[in-house]
Amino acid sequence: MAATDQAIEGIRELIAGGVFSPGAKLPKESELALRLGVSRNSLREAVRALELVGVVEARQGDGTYVTSLDPSLLLDVLSYVIDFSHEESMLQLLEVRRLLEPAATALAAARATPEQLEEIGEALERMDGSTEVESLLEADSAFHAAIAHASGNPALAALLGNLSGTTFRARIRRGYSDARAMDETRREHHRIYDALRARDPELAQAASAYHVGGVEAWLRGVIERSQ
Repeated sequence: MAATDQAIEGIRELIAGGVFSPGAKLPKESELALRLGVSRNSLREAVRALELVGVVEARQGDGTYVTSLDPSLLLDVLSYVIDFSHEESMLQLLEVRRLLEPAATALAAARATPEQLEEIGEALERMDGSTEVESLLEADSAFHAAIAHASGNPALAALLGNLSGTTFRARIRRGYSDARAMDETRREHHRIYDALRARDPELAQAASAYHVGGVEAWLRGVIERSQ
């Protein structure tokens, strides 16, 4: 194992074992390097790598701290990878979204508070009142984000937030290439919302799967026609 990888694994074990809890300050560089059995240069590289993925935070003049390790923070790095995705990769990510979002919607049907249902409904109202593709899709993203939040699972909500950001560009292209898609999008969202209000997890899951599957099928067709 390379020295930098050894340092990363050592820090991971210390955090996972509860030696360093979220928000804790790491020991001085010389002390931590000795504890992990690596050089200070290898430790610096490890800390830089962990900082990039949101595990630690270097504070100028104060030292290095373990972050909150909140799922949304740790998953933010995924958004950078996603932004460089080409169409085939985006299609794979849409497949992942199709597996996860219906499950989140089913959870939301069972767990959403009245206030969360109201937030989802307000996003739907903005969709209905939108006349521009961009504003409609902004409301669309808010709708899905509110559902993910209502699932009660922050890690799932964070992951879906990144995946929805990726598919946002695909939905914009779909909106410009097929005006009818926007009307169908509104209808699909109303079906999802009606199932949420009815507190019917199975119906909510089915409505969500149909909606996400439509975007995936459209992008798959674009790729096939371009080959």
